[in-house]
Amino acid sequence: MRPRRRTAAPLTIAALTAVLLTGCMADSWTEPHPAPTAIGNLGVGFEPSASPSPEATVVPAAGSWDDVRPSPGYRVVLLTAGDDKPTRTLVDAVRKWADAESVDLRTVTADDDLIDGIVRAIDLRPDLILSVGNDLIDPLATVTASHLDQKFLVVGAEVAEPTHNVTAVDWTGASFRGEGLGASSTYDPRSFTAKRCATAVRAGVAAVLHDMTGIVLWID
Repeated sequence: MRPRRRTAAPLTIAALTAVLLTGCMADSWTEPHPAPTAIGNLGVGFEPSASPSPEATVVPAAGSWDDVRPSPGYRVVLLTAGDDKPTRTLVDAVRKWADAESVDLRTVTADDDLIDGIVRAIDLRPDLILSVGNDLIDPLATVTASHLDQKFLVVGAEVAEPTHNVTAVDWTGASFRGEGLGASSTYDPRSFTAKRCATAVRAGVAAVLHDMTGIVLWID
């Protein structure tokens, strides 16, 4: 008697749907995408009385960004490098914000090749690249000026002499500007609390959504 050949069980409707959805999600950023907008306005005390000059430091009033959120479908790449506690706290803050605001978030980890990681993030063509981790600052200074149509937000550090597409959020204890460069305050990993990191993400995104870019927000 010839042995019976076993055949694979057919995909259930649920399994087939999951496969199709996974494929659609993988390719979704190649589809046409409406320009993102800000939902909600900046509060009193966020914007200075005069338009800030490039590279200026702006100190917004606490909570003046609370009413701002991105429009549905906001595409953000979380660009990260390093496994120190401040970086992990920032990564967690970004993910919680993205989940709360239904942001379409993807993550690029750049530990092996920092510049290659930045390029991979740019190639995804997101609405915003949100960078966390001091290791990325020097490579960002090299790459960002050549990609002026891509918006970057750096949280917990800043790029020295940023172009108009690079915005940063700092506070006392978090103002790293690159190797060999002075900072506005002494680095203090204890200043990267979950609350402060969450605040920094929201304040920075609010600024970007309202086209206040190329500046440093100071949130002490």
